Parts: sequence; C-alpha cells; structure tokens
Amino acid sequence: MDVSGRRIWHVSAGDEDRHWADLCLEWDVILNGPGSEGPWPGCLEPLRSALETLRLPREFAERKLSDLHRFCEEVQDGDIVVLRAGTSDVYGVGVVAGGYIWHEEFRDIDGWDYGHVRRVRWLWRYGDAPRRFARHTLRPGDTVQVMDAKPVLEWLESLSVDPEAWRRPLRDLPAPSRDLELDEISGYLLKRGVDGAVVERLPERVGEVLRLVQWYGRNRYPSEVEATAHLVVPLLRALGWTPEKTAVNWEGADVALFASLPREEGNLAAVVEVKPYDEFFLVMRSSEAKTHAGLVGEETCSRLIVTNGWLYGVYLKKDGIFGNRPDAYLNLTRMRDAYPVLDCRGAKDALLYMAAEWA
Repeated sequence: MDVSGRRIWHVSAGDEDRHWADLCLEWDVILNGPGSEGPWPGCLEPLRSALETLRLPREFAERKLSDLHRFCEEVQDGDIVVLRAGTSDVYGVGVVAGGYIWHEEFRDIDGWDYGHVRRVRWLWRYGDAPRRFARHTLRPGDTVQVMDAKPVLEWLESLSVDPEAWRRPLRDLPAPSRDLELDEISGYLLKRGVDGAVVERLPERVGEVLRLVQWYGRNRYPSEVEATAHLVVPLLRALGWTPEKTAVNWEGADVALFASLPREEGNLAAVVEVKPYDEFFLVMRSSEAKTHAGLVGEETCSRLIVTNGWLYGVYLKKDGIFGNRPDAYLNLTRMRDAYPVLDCRGAKDALLYMAAEWA
C-alpha cells in the first residue's frame, strides 16, 4: 500500500475488550465525542464550560478540546486512518472521504455520546481477528493521534489493497429517529395489550428508576448486585413481573422471569444478564449469545435481556438461538423510537418485549 505523501492518523474505537470498531467499519465512519453540546465549532465553548463544571483537571479538559479540534478540522480528505482498539489491535485501515459531519444517530453508542463523525472508505478490514502488535505500540490517550509507530507504518507499506476499494461507494448514513416521552410509550404499550393498571403506573415507576440512575451517574457506580436490586428488579416490577415470578440468582442466571409458577425451566420466559454499570455490552459476540441460549435452552424461554441497570438490550430467540445484535435497545436516559445504527427497534419495543404480558 503506497502511503507516501499522505498524513496518517490512528483513531481509537475504544479499549481492547470494549470497543465499537465493528460499527465504525459497518457505517464507514470514525467517531468522537462528547456530543452533548452539539456540532462543531459551536460546541467548543459550551463543552469547555461543561468540563469545568465537572471539576476535571484543566489539562484534561484542554486535551479533550484539542483532540476534538484535531478530529473536526486537522484530519483532511485523503488522509489515512488506522482504526485501533486499545494499544495493540488494529481493526481497519481506510482513507478519509470528505469533511466533518454532525449526526444525531451516533450520539448513543451503548450509552457513549458521540455525534462528531468523519466518513472513511475502508481499504482493509480485519477478518477473524484484528492485526495485533506488541502492547503499547499505539499510544493510549487521545482519540486521534498522528501515526508514528514504526511497526505499524512498515505493516501499512506491505499491505495489499484491492484498487477497487479506493473507489467503492460509502454506505448511506442511518435515517434519523426521534426522542420519546413516557406518555407516548405508555400509549403504545396499552395498544399492544399490556394491562392498563401496569401502563397507568409506568411513567411514575420508570421515573423513580431514572432518578436513581441519574444519582448513580453523579456518584459512585453501583455494584452488579446493587444495580440488580435497585434498578433492574424495580423496572421489571413496573412492567408487570410479580415477586413470585421474578427469581434473583436462579440456576446461574442473574434474574429469571417465569411465565407461570412453579419456578422451573419449563415455565421460564426470560433471563436477565446484569453487567457492570459502566460495561460496554451491546457488541455481544454470537458465541456468548449461544452460550446463554444453551444455558436457558428450554423452548419457553424466548427472551434474553442484557443490562447494566440503565442500558437494556433485548434479544429474541430465533431458530433456537439469540443473535449477536439486540432486537430492541433502551437507554433510560435518552429514550428513542429506533436505533438504526444497531439496526434494531427502540425504547417502546424494548419495554414491550420486557413486559410480563408480552409473548
């Protein structure tokens, strides 16, 4: 691959074990954030103020702003991008296509708030495993950095790229979705057959869970046990699951939900897997999903719910297995009608699939 005369960047897509590289490759993008203050450059001063409010070290705040400036303005059309996760794994190599873009649909990547987007035409993508270099070959820290790692530069020179890859069309970016209010969600659940008494209480009870989620966000994160007790089970109760049909720590499952009693495998309706509060869990590999399917393999168990207490991915069993992308996704802090980036339904369908009466 001839990279002479081209500026080369390495761009982070997360950590080695928690990354969104596959989504970047799928949508022909690289991402940066936070997106909470809107598009560049209007976000610059509001973001500086927001970072100061968090009482972060001034050095950290200025470094983040410099990183965002680099992403939005210094990266140029025609530059080479090396997509990394962690400090050793490379998932893709591409060429920047066009200028800076702001896109709302990338503002919730498993709870991470991005929105700042650059298009990349990927020339090389990993296969079964990323291209792995020695640890710390690629520097940690800023999302966007100038590539100066000799082993990676030598590898790029030796890389064979199909000439057609330089001209291939970019994938169209996802269609816009919209935010939802709890009253609209309640009306949807009522129309889909959820009990009126459950629907009537839902806004208040979900609101209580949401307030606690926000409190945890400002304070120390809860353990998985605490998140299960104070966030997950109360939300399930709000959706019609009685204590008798809700078993905590049952047969290896964090929470087991039963369509009827007694509590036995033949009556199992859903299993809830609770992850750490700050874990990136939606990029869930098919092998892990298949493990869950085997664990709860009775035909009656049709739902796998993966959550950290405030993000919920609902997987529906198809042909005896759960897929590696959710069928519906819920972020309690920002409920949307769909998540086209993940190619799945949004908050109202996630809550419907989690409801006791859904079948």
